[in-house]
This record gives sequence, C-alpha cells and structure tokens, in this order.
Amino acid sequence: MAQTLGELERKLGELERELAAVGGGGNSRLVDEAVQSTAPAQAPTSASVRAPIQPDRYVSTPTHSGPPLARAPTPSPTPASTAPRVSHPSPPRPAPPAPVAPPANTDELLRFRERLERTAAELTRDYDELLGRLSYAAVPAPTVGPTISFARGAPSLDIVDVDGLREAAARALESDPGGATAYGTSVGYPRLRAWIADRHGVEPERVLVTNGSMQADAFLFEQLVGPGDEVIVERPTYDRTLLSLRERGARLHAVELEPDGIDTDALAGLLRGSGAVRPQLAHIIPNFQNPAGYTLSQAKRQALLALAAEHNFWVFEDDPYVDLRFSGETLPSMLSMDSKHVVYASSFSKTVCPGIRVGYLVGPVDLIAAVAKLATNTYISPSMVAQAIVYEFCASGAIERSIATVRTALAQRAGALAQALRRDLPEAEFVPPQGGYFMWVTLPAGTDVEALHRVAGERGVAFVKGTDFVLEGGENTLRLAYSGVTPEQIDEGVQRLAAAYRSL
Repeated sequence: MAQTLGELERKLGELERELAAVGGGGNSRLVDEAVQSTAPAQAPTSASVRAPIQPDRYVSTPTHSGPPLARAPTPSPTPASTAPRVSHPSPPRPAPPAPVAPPANTDELLRFRERLERTAAELTRDYDELLGRLSYAAVPAPTVGPTISFARGAPSLDIVDVDGLREAAARALESDPGGATAYGTSVGYPRLRAWIADRHGVEPERVLVTNGSMQADAFLFEQLVGPGDEVIVERPTYDRTLLSLRERGARLHAVELEPDGIDTDALAGLLRGSGAVRPQLAHIIPNFQNPAGYTLSQAKRQALLALAAEHNFWVFEDDPYVDLRFSGETLPSMLSMDSKHVVYASSFSKTVCPGIRVGYLVGPVDLIAAVAKLATNTYISPSMVAQAIVYEFCASGAIERSIATVRTALAQRAGALAQALRRDLPEAEFVPPQGGYFMWVTLPAGTDVEALHRVAGERGVAFVKGTDFVLEGGENTLRLAYSGVTPEQIDEGVQRLAAAYRSL
C-alpha cells in the first residue's frame, strides 16, 4: 500500500515538471479545450468490491416358526457463494495542479496534451488499484487452523491398539496360515465364528461373519425386505439404514425416539386399528443409538418384543456400540430375551478398529443359512485374513483391554463435550449419553442447520446435520461425534460452533 502511494506521488511530481517545462503566457481556447478534455474523471469517494471466494433376492428356506424369511416378489415402485460486499473511504485523490498557460506553438502543445493524457491514465489506474487493495485487505480469510471434526463416528488413533493388532496379525499367520490366506466360506472364519457364538451363548450355525456390519445389514435387508414391504425405523436413525431401505423400495414408518428408546406406545398405535401397518421388520439400535446416543430401556425392550410376537415381525437389533458403556446399568440383549423374532448384528469396528471391517449376524439357523447363500453369490467368502486377525486379538484377551481403553477415553470426551456445550452454547438441548460415540443436539426452533453447517465449516468445525437422519424435519438438530477428538479439541470445536451459531 505504501509503495502504491509512493508511486502516485512520483507520477504527480512528473506531471508538475512537465507542466512547468511547457509553461508560458497567453490563454487560448485551444489550450483550455486540451486541458479540459484530458482531465481525469472524478473518482468515486468510496468503492464497493466483492471479497475473493474461499478457496434372485428371495431364496427357499426350511420351515420356520418365526416371522417370514422372505416375501413373494412385487413390482418396484451449485451456485457459487460470495463474500459480503464492503465499502471503504477512498484515500484523498491528489488535487490537480493549477493550469499553466502553454506556449502558442501548436506542435509543442499537442506533445504536452499526449503526455498529460498518458500520466492521467496511469494515475487513475494506480488509484483504482490502491482502492482494490484496501478493500481486499479488509476481509481477510479466517485463520482457524485445521478443521475439528465432530462428523465421523470413528475412534482417534491414540485409542486404537495398534501394537495389539500387529501381534495378532503375526500370530494369525503363524498359527493358521492356510486358513487365514484361503478363500474360506461365506459364513466366515471358523475360529472367529465359534468365538462369537460362545460370547452370545448360541450355536455357531446361528452366526455369519461379514465384511463389516453394513454388509450384514445389506444381506439381511436383501433377504427380508422387498419393494412395498413396510419397515419400522426410529426417528432419528442411521442415515445409511434409511438409504439402504429406500433403495429396496421399502415403505418406511418412522416412530419417534425418546431418551429411553423408541416410543412403543406410538408403535402399538401404528400396528392396531384401521389402516394398521403390517411391518416386515423393525430396525432398532438399542444401545447408545446412532445418531441420538439414547439407550432402549428394559421395559421398552420387553414391550417391543411383545409387539413383534403379536404382529409377527422381525426385530433387527443393530448393536455395534453395546460394549462401549461407560456409565449406567448394562441391559440384556433382545436376542437373549427372544430367539424367534430377533436378528442381531454387531461389529468390531468400534472395539478393535474401523479398518478391520469385520461384523456379524446372529439369528435363527434357517435365516442364517438363507443369508449365507446370498453371501456366497456375492463374494464367495469375506476376508479370512482380517477375521483371523480379529480372532487372535479377541482370543488373547486384547479385546477386553482395548474396550477398557476406548471406554475411558469416550467417558472423558463425552463429559468434555457436555461441559463445553453448557458453557459456550447454553441454548443447546441434549441428553448426555451413557456410552457410544454420539450426542444429539437440539437448537432453538427456527435455527437453520443448513446455514449453520456452512458457516461452521468456514470457521473450521464439522458436524452432521440432523436432517440427514430423518425422513422429514430436523432443521434445528445436529449430531456431534466425540469419539475422534480430544478434550482440548472439543473445547476449541464447541467455541467455534457457538461463534458460528451466533453469527447467523
């Protein structure tokens, strides 16, 4: 800026010297017209500029006493953003020098006129450039540092037992190189399958190990849900579940989620009377639900199972967070309470690490056999290497140490998040979770979570909009995942989030 002002002063001096060099007496109309026609246009007293933009599904199965395993097939049903305009006072424009009468010589007068036009154009250009620099400098890009993300439901590296995994991998390849490196079968690595069965107190034939729990979900939905089938979901619920069921043409019925789980009275009303819903299954995340962090109470577990028995539908107990309780009372699984109407799914992504991609299903033998056929046709077998590593990790006891580490970290992080919200964003309503990865936040009615998401991103903090987890509504809600951020990052992230909220 100083350099530009210096250039303006230098060129003004040159103009004055040129005027003096052609100075003389006499006034003529030709001289007056020359000076008037070449005088620079009046510059605006303020400038408004735009700141730069920052940067065969159905299979036959044996006779089954529970809900139907499959149904007969039915017909399938960027503008660019800009920064706000800003205005700044113009720097004082240099006053033109008093006209000096040029000589009567016409050639010399014309040369004077050309020099005057050239110098005036250069002064005007540099003046405008100076205004541009002033305006851009007034809207600097925010310097907030790396983004703090409350968006991803995954543990941070500091709470993953990398050393334990390395040792488990070595043991897997030493103790069973043939089994770990072979194709295997669609039901999974036999040793891990048996370990899971023992943990749930069931026969191995009731277990199928998959490439992550999302694969287990997909196989189950492919087997049980067809176009037009009615399905109960929680409101809110996991966004990938909504997507998967919608892609299969299911008719979804969302039942409100309360702090103690799905509203079973509202569900009973849907299932009875005229126009009653006849669901094929109800998808339930019972422990530390994603996205809300709520847990289904014992009373509601019993009520839900009673409704499933009365109306003959499956309860899909989707339970990847069950081992991550850090406060409150441990509750029995619905699978342990009713083996006829419950299919259970879980995952090692939350207790070992997400990258291992190992999940599983537990259910009636005939249903698991039917799903195993789908798996065979899909990929022959899941990853035997990954499952062998998980087995060694579990069988050695490392799984229990890993769970203890993760629980401790999650308890600290959930507490830090609750404290930061109470301090910096007291308008937020939330229920502190007893485990898991997530906290559901409700902001005052009228809050535009879409706008908040955008502004928060500009301030270096990320979250997932509540609208992603519901069929409709949720415009003033959001999900905060605290599993992948330290308490220090949580404090800074909530401060940024609160500042973004107050800027709306």
